[in-house]
Amino acid sequence: MDDNKRNTALIATVVASIFCGLPGLCLCLFGGIFATAGSIPGADIDVFGSSDPGSAIGFGIGMICVSLFLIAIPAGVGFFTLRKKPEDKAVNSAPMTSPGFESDPFDNDEPLPPTS
Repeated sequence: MDDNKRNTALIATVVASIFCGLPGLCLCLFGGIFATAGSIPGADIDVFGSSDPGSAIGFGIGMICVSLFLIAIPAGVGFFTLRKKPEDKAVNSAPMTSPGFESDPFDNDEPLPPTS
């Protein structure tokens, strides 16, 4: 991988980490707070006008699921852009030659003989 592609891959990974990974971590933190606050008996909970602990737990678990998706985006960007792709061996291989011949037997510009 040349330097220009590698620099572009690093920049894409850092940008994805800032704009997806960091909000994902914050969302995971607040989702955990909502989920645990909903499980505490007698806690004063207000989730968008609802004081039901089940809605706080559901909202917290939903936030954690979305945060895991957001955290996976920079990991995927980093994996797919920074990995070394396997080389195609057919493209990079030496030309085919037969043993005992000085030249390539497939390098023949003569016309084919007529068939009977």
